[in-house]
Amino acid sequence: MQENKEISALLHLIDDPDEDVYNEVSNKIVSFGKAIIPNLEIFWETITDSATQEKVELLIHRLHIEDLTADFKKWKTEGKELLSGSLLVAKFVYPDLDISLILKEIEKLRRNIWLELNSYLTALEQINVTNSIVYNYYRQSGMEVNYEKPEGFLLNKVLEAKRGNAFGNGVLYLILCALLDVPVRAINIPRQFILGYFDMQYDTLNPAGHPSEKIKFYIDPVNGQMYSHKDVENYFKKLSVPPVASYFRPMDNTKVVQTLLGELCKCYDNDNQRYKVDELNTIINLLEE
Repeated sequence: MQENKEISALLHLIDDPDEDVYNEVSNKIVSFGKAIIPNLEIFWETITDSATQEKVELLIHRLHIEDLTADFKKWKTEGKELLSGSLLVAKFVYPDLDISLILKEIEKLRRNIWLELNSYLTALEQINVTNSIVYNYYRQSGMEVNYEKPEGFLLNKVLEAKRGNAFGNGVLYLILCALLDVPVRAINIPRQFILGYFDMQYDTLNPAGHPSEKIKFYIDPVNGQMYSHKDVENYFKKLSVPPVASYFRPMDNTKVVQTLLGELCKCYDNDNQRYKVDELNTIINLLEE
């Protein structure tokens, strides 16, 4: 956005000690939209007062959040693809994300798996092929969930480092399976982010069956390890939690993105970044509506 007298005057009022004046000025600046961000960045470089710089940084962040919220509203009404949704989550932390590089990396992975798949493979063989490419050839690795390391949840960093936690790797795995028409979905098992390979014909043959019966086996996206129904039954016994039907229903893309946002919230649960928790919760609630 080109500098003019109004913008120049507003920028120089950012450090006004009167809170009412600052609030009015900041709201006016935000009303210009993200086009004013370059002006704010240039202004930030010309000032030396750290308190004013922090105000400018918060304004830039607020503008990014306004833009991101609008993108999430659009995502909610236009397709709800997991790839685009997970990229929006990553843009919360990296607003200037170069999406083209991520799409190229995803396509490279998809193509390598696709070349090894065919319609004669069993469900287990399909996942063995996928795991071989993702974890052996591509060398994607896993990490523990650590809320001091938000990069483990973000698709761009998961691809860049070839390392993610259950949620980061899990979203990557789900995206690849969706692109390849492999019926793998996330399920809502307590304290885990586990994927299930679903029998897509089960509902037709057994409409009243328990949701768990639709799942052929389970996949841990941290490392691709597969689990049987017995393994999952033992897990529920260990937790002393009944395996109710809701835990085995496939999560839709909206729920997966909400889960990812909710986990990211925990990375900012401290006094200095509490406002980010509020922003993420606002987006979560927006997707719920």
